[in-house]
Amino acid sequence: MTTNPDAPLAPSPKRIREHNLTFGVLGRLAMPLLVAQAKYTVRDADKLPATGPFVVTPNHYSNYDPLIVGVILFRLGRVPRFLAKSSLWKVPVLKWIMRSTGQVPVDRTGRTRGADPIESGGAALARGEGVIVYPEGSLTREPDMWPMRGKSGAVRLALATGVPLIPMAQWGAQDILGRDDKIHVFPRKRVRAAFGDPVDLSAYRGRHLDQHELMEATALVMRRITELLAEIRGGTPPERLYDPAEHNQTEIGRFEP
Repeated sequence: MTTNPDAPLAPSPKRIREHNLTFGVLGRLAMPLLVAQAKYTVRDADKLPATGPFVVTPNHYSNYDPLIVGVILFRLGRVPRFLAKSSLWKVPVLKWIMRSTGQVPVDRTGRTRGADPIESGGAALARGEGVIVYPEGSLTREPDMWPMRGKSGAVRLALATGVPLIPMAQWGAQDILGRDDKIHVFPRKRVRAAFGDPVDLSAYRGRHLDQHELMEATALVMRRITELLAEIRGGTPPERLYDPAEHNQTEIGRFEP
């Protein structure tokens, strides 16, 4: 991986400890409310590495679900670093939280404060941290909130660093904050989540990949997320991933429960 001279300086070990401490303090303060709001059930939590770097790829269908992912990883003993849209750093208070907990801003052009997001995410992974990447890039536009066509960033990050890519599905955030953008507090909700085995990307490692191959690998990741979601949510997902760019669907093969 090449070094970008415009990239921000890597945080010092002391700064990383401060990030983790701040996340821990905020997590403990928020946990009683978040747990009172919803009951969490997590399946195959042991598939999340207890130590060392990883990339986790959750589905994304509510502006509330990053809180759910953060809660789950925190309760499993890991401090997540989200690759998150840079506009969040413009929101008062939230800006301080994002900075103080070591999250990684990514703007709409795919750049992060002058640095490539793969480079910035890779730096976090090199420090042994866990990086959360929403492969869809935004809230799904699929009418029934199934995952849509993914972007290649998570795959490129995992391939560039050699770390495991762990698929994750979660469901229940829409009952707290749905597409109506209204918070629904009562009654207490149920949140379900599941982790999968690392996605096998061995066929794509160690060689230059063209865009078609990157999207092929990304479709593999999205299929695994979709399968996990079907297991915890119930129902049968579409046979094709919704493609918002083309207003149609892209083939991923028939879903087999």
